[in-house]
Amino acid sequence: MTDDIKKLKDAFGQEPPLAPRRSAKKLAIERAMTAFDEKNSAQAQGTRPGTRLMDTATAVYETIIGRRSMRLTPALAGGASLGALVIAAMSATYIQTGSWNNPFSSQPSPAPQISKDTVVDSSSGKGAAGKAKEKLERAAGKAKTDRETRISAAPPPIARLRSEARPAAPAAGALPSFEAPAQDFAPARKRIARSPAQFRPRIAEPDRRAPGYYQDQGRDRFENIAPNPVKVASEDPVSTFSIDVDTASYSFMRSSLINNVLPPKDAVRVEELINYFPYDYAKPADKSVPFKASVSVFPSPWNADRKLMHIGIAGFDLKREEAPSSNLVFLLDTSGSMSAPNKLPLVVNSMKLLLETLRPDDTVAIVTYAGNAGTVLEPTLVKDKAKILQALNKLHSGGSTAGAEGIRQAYELARQNLKKDGVNRVILATDGDFNVGITDRNELKSFVERQRETGVFLSVLGFGRGNYNDALMQTLAQNGNGNAAYIDTLSEARKVLVEEASSTLFPIAKDVKLQVEFNPLKVAEYRLIGYETRMLKREDFNNDKVDAGDIGAGHRVTAIYEITPVGAKSLSVDALRYGTSATKPAAGKTDEYGFLKIRYKLPGEDESKLITMPIGSGGAEYATVESAPVEARFATAVAAFGQILRGGRYTGAFSYDDVIALAQSARGKDEFGYRAEFINLVRLAKSAPALHVLKRR
Repeated sequence: MTDDIKKLKDAFGQEPPLAPRRSAKKLAIERAMTAFDEKNSAQAQGTRPGTRLMDTATAVYETIIGRRSMRLTPALAGGASLGALVIAAMSATYIQTGSWNNPFSSQPSPAPQISKDTVVDSSSGKGAAGKAKEKLERAAGKAKTDRETRISAAPPPIARLRSEARPAAPAAGALPSFEAPAQDFAPARKRIARSPAQFRPRIAEPDRRAPGYYQDQGRDRFENIAPNPVKVASEDPVSTFSIDVDTASYSFMRSSLINNVLPPKDAVRVEELINYFPYDYAKPADKSVPFKASVSVFPSPWNADRKLMHIGIAGFDLKREEAPSSNLVFLLDTSGSMSAPNKLPLVVNSMKLLLETLRPDDTVAIVTYAGNAGTVLEPTLVKDKAKILQALNKLHSGGSTAGAEGIRQAYELARQNLKKDGVNRVILATDGDFNVGITDRNELKSFVERQRETGVFLSVLGFGRGNYNDALMQTLAQNGNGNAAYIDTLSEARKVLVEEASSTLFPIAKDVKLQVEFNPLKVAEYRLIGYETRMLKREDFNNDKVDAGDIGAGHRVTAIYEITPVGAKSLSVDALRYGTSATKPAAGKTDEYGFLKIRYKLPGEDESKLITMPIGSGGAEYATVESAPVEARFATAVAAFGQILRGGRYTGAFSYDDVIALAQSARGKDEFGYRAEFINLVRLAKSAPALHVLKRR
């Protein structure tokens, strides 16, 4: 009997176990999952709160030593959930990159197969679920044995890696492919699909960072100007123009060259380039005559047949304690176009620098404008500096540009706090991009012209590039009895608002006009270099109703004429066939090149005063350029550079290298390094392209 049983056992032992069918396995798993859901459906998800299980002795010991009970608080539950989400996200990342592939096998282990012939008997005593469970256990055991056999037979990882052939190097200029095989992702995707929705890892979104500040390009606007023509002294001997102390053109030119592009021709106003620099001209003795003029004549460095007549004017410099009290309104553009770092952030820092130069009894108010205008800070004494700084630090950009409404509110606020014997000024800081409300230049011009009669003046500070409206800001400054500057760096803000604060804020003369009458016996032709936008009619010189430029305390103003002496070999204009009817100069005046007249008004006065001086050929004339005064030679170098940037119509073969040589010989006392900077800018201009490369976003 025993032998028969043994034989039967051996016979069955030699037979391979029946492989479970796929359908049976699927059915068993579904029934098991259903039973699990029914059992746990009434329970809340997560760990049930309460004290952790422990024996009595351990609990007593924990109480004695004072250890707190470990209880699942909401804070701990939240922290654990957060940690689980982080781990899940990291797991998804590793799954996507295939970092969990088995290093010992390049192919995934085959899933146990269930034979199609296996039938689950639902009527048996164990039930279909029980039979399926037994078959699954046998299949899992066989799969485990097969996997262990493969692992034991596999070579060590390092040996296998060394034995494998390395992939071929990618071709030049190509990048190697890092795509993982599609089959490596299949198991991971199935596991993710079977997991509950709230625990499925999310695929990382592409890096969509917030866009940086918006910056326009190529929308800068400048007034179209033509260089002053050559005039014949016998036909038109009188030249009249308004003084100009603006420096915006120089700063914009510098910003362009630093960005490796030549400035537009219309952006170059030669007189503003010349007047950017402080010159050591002779100063007036007292403020009763607010400025003094000095004249020199010397050969032109770019044309041997011509000479230059250099006129330098120095304004009286007020001491800080002598300056009147100030009533200032900061009118700040906070529109969306001011979001760039060189716009509103620079505006705020510039106003902080200006604040440091004011006295405790001065007042400051702040008006901002974007889609609409509003008062950010009512008139506040500078001694309450913390309040002013707090208002500045809260400014941010956004919206359209209602500039006209902002100007109206700023003037109204300045008039409400008007100081009769003080300085009342609106300081506008903007890129000039007015696009809401009154945007027409002529309307804005008329408005500021009327407002200057109330005693409130307007200064304009320009910021930014790309949509810089220089034409509008020049109109506002010239008709608002103020000056215009362009702030491209914090150093420039310090120059304009700190070092030249007196010149910027405190006028010593207004409506300043210059008129030169040339002697036709000495001068055949003449040409004024620059001041194209400041030319006046001859009759405007004596008309006190005609507005002109103002001079601030300590300002230096330069004007240069290029003249052709009588008897020169080459003339720009041919002589008339029938001669002229010009009258001869009075006796004793034949040695004069011309006669200089300066008309001005003192602050608070409406009647002009007159200063006159002859331009002789005595001590004011120099035989060579090298013997001319240092200040005159450096101003000449700047004038030549400005004319070359505008096309060099009258400078002939004079080059950038010639400008550098002339400027280096006349650097003089360069306390702040402005002249050295100019020489470097000329070097940049030699290689700068005429058109900026279009930025692509």
